Amino acid sequence: MEFKLRNYQEDAVQNCNQILQKYKLCILNGEVRTGKTHVALDVAKNYQNVLFVTKKKAISSIESDYHAACHSFTWTIINYESLHKITGKFDLVIVDESHSISAFPKPSKRAKDLKKFCINDVMLLTGTLIPESNSQIFHQLWISKFSPFNRFKNFYAWFRKYGKPEIIYTAYGQSTSYKNSNWDLIKKEIDYLRVIVTQKDAGFKCEITNHFHTVTMKPQTDALIKRLIKDRVIEGNNETIIADSPAKLQQKVHQMSSGTIKFDSGERMVLDYSKAYFIADKFKAKKKAIFYKFTAELHAIQSVLDVTQDIEEFNNSNKDIALQIVSGREGTNLSAADCLIMYNIDFSAVSYWQARDRMTVLSRKENHVHWLFSDCGICSKVFQAVSNKFDYNLKLFKKDYGIKKN
Repeated sequence: MEFKLRNYQEDAVQNCNQILQKYKLCILNGEVRTGKTHVALDVAKNYQNVLFVTKKKAISSIESDYHAACHSFTWTIINYESLHKITGKFDLVIVDESHSISAFPKPSKRAKDLKKFCINDVMLLTGTLIPESNSQIFHQLWISKFSPFNRFKNFYAWFRKYGKPEIIYTAYGQSTSYKNSNWDLIKKEIDYLRVIVTQKDAGFKCEITNHFHTVTMKPQTDALIKRLIKDRVIEGNNETIIADSPAKLQQKVHQMSSGTIKFDSGERMVLDYSKAYFIADKFKAKKKAIFYKFTAELHAIQSVLDVTQDIEEFNNSNKDIALQIVSGREGTNLSAADCLIMYNIDFSAVSYWQARDRMTVLSRKENHVHWLFSDCGICSKVFQAVSNKFDYNLKLFKKDYGIKKN
């Protein structure tokens, strides 16, 4: 069957081509599953030598899209971590999931590595342009010499016009936050570069329904959490758990809430399999996609369920799939699943909004996302924050648990 772009994608291609021709820099800001990759590849066919930079897990899917559309332009597709392996000049660089290079106030290694290749046209692809702070826009555009902000020497100079610094207190003492910047001012300067594609444009009518399950953990799990909050240290026969700062305590409570722990020695242990057994019992008739947070949680899942971590095997077998939240929240299509199960929850609002949409495709009318909250843990508190687009930071943790000591 011959591949053909949908009407809204053809419109996006035309708009992107016009922007690139005039400004040499374009932002394709498309919501999840709207086909940004196909739009970008169709734009790329007008160029002689293309560099497509993405995340490692997304490469095979993008290559499939390239072949499905019968493209023949010369290209190099590579993951961010392997940029040092390539040389040469490219007349178009496509930066997939561009928000992943948005660190500030200093540019990330990814941004620095990319900037070396962005001497000609640059196309940014993202579903969440500024997921946590308006200040994240600066270094995404900084990689291009055609950025509208290139008149500023660096982020700090840019922030003096667009932002307002704030003094914050962390586990490491006092520092300055550069998160608070003025989107209205920024938007006026970048709107001419943006092509926005929504799921509504694409005709999506998929409704996401959240389901919440309280999992009864072992009494020992609750006791260990309470003991650690009170004493800040638990000594075992061979291992020790130390939480001598609020930041460490937050991390350890997060782990233990879903039944695992990483000791100070670096060793990991499953303390409680309750969530894994809950999934096996409650969802045994369903084809499941499971998101976990910590490595030991995967060990718990694998001990109870027959899961793979390979998308192709998941799509072509009866196996369920288990993916780490941050690495699996972008560029993965989990539409083969009957339901999505959140074994744990990430502190990042970005993870919440992206992970829950992994099953969405045009033909699907409803998604069911199941959240497993332990009866003695932190999960429900985190959910309240991230579902309202706030990260679950140290300040919220200390407030929730009445912790005053730094």
